[in-house]
Amino acid sequence: MGVLNIVLVEPEIPQNCGNIARTCAATRSRLHLIRPLGFDISEKAVKRAGLDYWDMVDIQVYDNLDQFFDQHPHIDLWLATTKAPRDYTKAQFRDECYLFFGKETAGLPEHLRRRYYDRCIRIPMREDARSLNLANSVAVLTYEALRQLDFPNLSSTGEMAKDP
Repeated sequence: MGVLNIVLVEPEIPQNCGNIARTCAATRSRLHLIRPLGFDISEKAVKRAGLDYWDMVDIQVYDNLDQFFDQHPHIDLWLATTKAPRDYTKAQFRDECYLFFGKETAGLPEHLRRRYYDRCIRIPMREDARSLNLANSVAVLTYEALRQLDFPNLSSTGEMAKDP
């Protein structure tokens, strides 16, 4: 069983990326970052931010979407967007699929949404709400995809402290 792939297209807010990286670490998902980034991910910056789980994340960075698709030409992808024709529960996620998320201020580029219109999904919400926080959206879709895959390589139980 492989891993889930989370793709952030031009993310802008470092705290969101940090939270998403933590979700990726906890779920063994691979994180793909498409430049430009609105923050520094150098080793020094990551240490200064106290992201002690950063080394648990498989991170790949690309200069742009063209470079990403040149390196990954035939992928099973899903695009998270508020402009989608269907909700995420209609998607059938497969092992090694790619979940795309756009930047906080603008979402995914229109040309990408048009090209993969039948692969656009949304998280249901009230009509007058603009969107969920990016990190929350990633968590919702990541765990739905993993649920459909029966949570591969993840522990579904924990140990409780015993009474003395």
